[in-house]
Amino acid sequence: MGRVINTCNPGTRRSQLRRTVAELLRNLMLKHVLDEEAKDMAATLVFSLRGIAETIEDSTLAWEKRDYYLKADRFRREWEWALPAAERLQGLIVNDRWELLPRELAALVPHFTDVHIVKMTRSQATWQGNYQLLKQKHR
Repeated sequence: MGRVINTCNPGTRRSQLRRTVAELLRNLMLKHVLDEEAKDMAATLVFSLRGIAETIEDSTLAWEKRDYYLKADRFRREWEWALPAAERLQGLIVNDRWELLPRELAALVPHFTDVHIVKMTRSQATWQGNYQLLKQKHR
């Protein structure tokens, strides 16, 4: 029997989500009008940030099994901003406080400056319909 390789480990998933967020931030910064696509992109940011937060716990659990508690705590502190950012974004989206969106996007940018985007790789299917999905899940 051959070795089983997990291709969707927390680090890989986190990298994919970080790339998605970085592309969404760039796309949203270029938009001059708040249209339905921009709302879908903002909702996708919420889902992506939540996904990032989930990968943090998965990574730290694996380290804690090996008694790397200090490494796990340091890693959690490094990423502790992700879930509160997702909650703030969700709050402004579901309460239609769109005037606060630029400030929240600007606060996210420093966390993704290391993601270099030469070519946009995420299609519109990545974010289509996510605004309605977020509103439905909030109810």
